[in-house]
Amino acid sequence: MDIKDTARPLDGAGVSAFLRSLPATPLLLGLGEARHFVGELGELRNEIFRHLVEHEGYRSFAIESDCLMGLVVDDYIRTGAGTLDDVMGRGFSHGFGTSPANRELVRWMRAYNEEHDEKLRFFGFDGPLEYWAASPRQALTALYALLDGPLPGTVVTGETLDTLLGPDDRWENEAAAMDPSQSIGRSADAQRLRVIADDLVALLDTQAPRLSTEDRERAALYGRTAVGLLRYHHWMADASPARWTRLSALRDAMMAANLRAVAEHGPALVFASNLHLQRNKSFMPFGDQLLEWWSAGAITGTRLGDRYAFLASALGRIGDDTPPPDTVEGILSTLPWDHSLIDARRLAEAITKPAPRVSHDFAYFPLDPAQLDMIDGVVFLTQVVRPG
Repeated sequence: MDIKDTARPLDGAGVSAFLRSLPATPLLLGLGEARHFVGELGELRNEIFRHLVEHEGYRSFAIESDCLMGLVVDDYIRTGAGTLDDVMGRGFSHGFGTSPANRELVRWMRAYNEEHDEKLRFFGFDGPLEYWAASPRQALTALYALLDGPLPGTVVTGETLDTLLGPDDRWENEAAAMDPSQSIGRSADAQRLRVIADDLVALLDTQAPRLSTEDRERAALYGRTAVGLLRYHHWMADASPARWTRLSALRDAMMAANLRAVAEHGPALVFASNLHLQRNKSFMPFGDQLLEWWSAGAITGTRLGDRYAFLASALGRIGDDTPPPDTVEGILSTLPWDHSLIDARRLAEAITKPAPRVSHDFAYFPLDPAQLDMIDGVVFLTQVVRPG
């Protein structure tokens, strides 16, 4: 099979043809990043999303960013609350608010909503965490506030919550990421807060019909975020060798729970690292350990089956780093287009034992040749400027 027979130019027609080739219409279409902060990929993503909105009925976009901060962006897109500068500053985690492509996406989504009755939605689907984790204060107090008025018999007072939470800096101590003894995740206060969070979520489940649709959606987000953060803090205080594997798995499980909620507003385009969206297990060297856990995409794919589809991205030449010709990226670099969309399973049949690429860029994760049959498609950029 000629390699060109597995590919097509990456444009609107190609994206629609790819969707028609799938066994079912996806509720979630994952577009993976081989590396964060690649401007050309962000611009391509915007073009793909605009096509999906205008021609394929997509109405939601989700990104690997703090799920609570994402509410700021969603409010702006739906209602115009705030300014674009403010939203880019407060609505993204991990520095993603500085991305020109993300700014253009938010601007376009707001402009679209101003002209259409059926509104676009924006979601962050990462937890409020990095290697360390945020205080559970925002999620817990927001959940409490939603339940205190319309629901009877809340299980705790606001004053008790405030006392148990204490100063946020004791939760957000970055040193606890590497030193479990500095985490308060297994303190008496944290243990009691885990029980309270569980009780509040149970109360929400029993009384959800009394809330508006928007309040139910927000309360569910606050509830799963509070429970997830307290669970993450609990395992940050663990000193066993399994600590980082457990924390990595918990983060992706939180992402997957948020993606299940996004799927209720599907079809949606999901943009995140390939490692979070892939169907196979994730592996990451960490000191003298090799961490191994199931990604958010693997968990989501288990839940949604054919209603989840995954496009991995891959890069050819990155600055002056050219892929060897016997790697997947080297083979794809022979395609005649700058941007290509490849049927990954047909590609797996067409190439024989390609070599794995060893990237000189620590932030770039090359395609794993052994996992091509776990991917629906590959978005390939022949050349990009070296990211900052």
